[in-house]
Amino acid sequence: MSARATTRPGGRSARVQQSVHQAVRDLEAEVGRDALTVPLIAARAGVTPSTIYRRWGDLRELLSDVAVERLRPDGVPADHGSLRADLEAWAVQFAEEMSSTAGRTYIRDALLGDPEQGNAVRCSDYAAEQLKAIGVRAAGRGEVVPEVEILLDVVVAPLMYRILFRPSDLSEAYSGHLVATALAQRSTPLRA
Repeated sequence: MSARATTRPGGRSARVQQSVHQAVRDLEAEVGRDALTVPLIAARAGVTPSTIYRRWGDLRELLSDVAVERLRPDGVPADHGSLRADLEAWAVQFAEEMSSTAGRTYIRDALLGDPEQGNAVRCSDYAAEQLKAIGVRAAGRGEVVPEVEILLDVVVAPLMYRILFRPSDLSEAYSGHLVATALAQRSTPLRA
């Protein structure tokens, strides 16, 4: 089992994670990404390099962990009064944030981490949680809501493809089209 999976939310472990993550962010801004090393990060964080190696394994895994934390949404999506408006606003904001230079770097870092650690899954879970919150709110207004998996497949997956491989093809109209397509499928379950 990984150290991350057994880490308690408080105490020394949380302080170490916080100081190491902050050191990565600070050093990346000061000396650039290519200059980052485990010993440099450890010195800035006030820990030994062995602490970093024990917890994260290597620099790539540490950068993946930092990226996942940076990709964590700040709060619940804004309420725009209807399911369509909420989804459209969320999709546009998601595309803008993730297609920025920093956003694409964080996505790539998250994907470079060890698949067994689950960083990519954590990123997917963030999107699913946001979409679920929008759906719960819409259901409370009496709206028919598509399953989260439909929204992930029809809205998020195509956005991620464009963000990573064709960022110049992103637009509000494209995001709106994806939302409309997902809403049209809301009563049709996905078939295997």
